[in-house]
Amino acid sequence: MGKAMRSTVLAWVLLLFVLAGCSEVPITGRRQLNLVPQSLITSMSLQEYQQFISQSKVSSDPQQNATVKRVGTKIAQAVESYAKAHGEEGRIAGFTWEFTVVQDSQINAFAMPGGKVVVYTGILPVTQNDAGLAAVLGHEIAHVFAGHGGERMSQALLVEMGGIGLDVALKQQPEQTRSLFGAAYGLGSQVGVLLPFSRVQETESDHLGLVFMAMAGYDPHEAVAFWQRMAAASQGKAKPPEFLSTHPADATRIRNLQNLIPEAMQYYKPTAAAPGQGQSPTPTPGKTAPATTFPPATR
Repeated sequence: MGKAMRSTVLAWVLLLFVLAGCSEVPITGRRQLNLVPQSLITSMSLQEYQQFISQSKVSSDPQQNATVKRVGTKIAQAVESYAKAHGEEGRIAGFTWEFTVVQDSQINAFAMPGGKVVVYTGILPVTQNDAGLAAVLGHEIAHVFAGHGGERMSQALLVEMGGIGLDVALKQQPEQTRSLFGAAYGLGSQVGVLLPFSRVQETESDHLGLVFMAMAGYDPHEAVAFWQRMAAASQGKAKPPEFLSTHPADATRIRNLQNLIPEAMQYYKPTAAAPGQGQSPTPTPGKTAPATTFPPATR
């Protein structure tokens, strides 16, 4: 077989390999490459998460912990209900949701496969209320639900290992395979800073997160208000908050969210809440609902 013929055959093999591993992200309909089993991604991420927690100062503030857990649980339940209703349970299979508040002045939050979600105290003064916090948690959980980390690992597997099967890669090059996970979804060299997602994935998480917070009973208009506060928090600073550093431009993000609100409102069903829990029975669009407020963070 000539060199040209071998190249053609290899190209077709890789094309079929890619097509076989393609899936569709729910709600957005975007096609993505998905070659890595969710179980493997979850196992690897739990190891990263445990290492991170062991090196971090977990908040002992009962109010902060209760608020993050309450809002996070509602978002997670909404995601689980959606997944069950649409046959997407595999995207969160084996997850055990856990919401942890870390005492750190960084304006940041992240979620990892397996259902582990971390909120830094530095972001709480910006979220201001339950609905603002729901915008953050919806966005971060959306990254996990959409399988963005697995997508990046799949792309790296295809490019760096020539498209060989994952089982072969694990057997022949286990360390390199795990390094692909680190490059795709690992915590970076600076503890607690997730490596950046692409702009496409960030925009997709904004879309999904808006829908998820609406499903959980939080007014989607509050996502716009939150991101406006985030934009204000970065003004005049040489370096933007970590949560903004790899995200779409503030004006672009806010405009996109405003355009998506009509869709999200189709999922929105206001829910009654106990006084002070940050979600009124009938919130007014564009207005911040009565909420738990957070004091300035200290490290």
